[in-house]
Amino acid sequence: MRPSPTDYGSFYQGYIDNTVIHDQPIDAIITSFNELEKLLIYIPVEKADHAYAPGKWTLKELLQHMIDAERIFSYRALCIARGEQKPLPSFEENEYAANSNANARNWKDLVDEMLTLRQSTIQLYHSFNEDQLNQRGI
Repeated sequence: MRPSPTDYGSFYQGYIDNTVIHDQPIDAIITSFNELEKLLIYIPVEKADHAYAPGKWTLKELLQHMIDAERIFSYRALCIARGEQKPLPSFEENEYAANSNANARNWKDLVDEMLTLRQSTIQLYHSFNEDQLNQRGI
């Protein structure tokens, strides 16, 4: 059930090419949870406010972006699985980052939130049957 180019916008092609290694979405989500958990526990707290250049996102902002995107894409998956026929809203990641307050947050709290959210996403995808996984949305 690997996505075909008609399943997503051209913007996402690079993400698909570089990250989709499983045919089943749930397998990909579980694998990414394990990899993400290993990565996040090794990032020292003192690096969390680091940005590689002026005007670039800090690690906290990057992780907050991942949290926001996970929530939004999970919501979209739920809507589509339930048969929503209306176009789903987009989001402007730079506006979200500017309004996230991520740099004022505790790094461990962000990590815990991301891992908990990913577990929730896994449960959501476990709840979908084959027909729901094959639904299309706008």
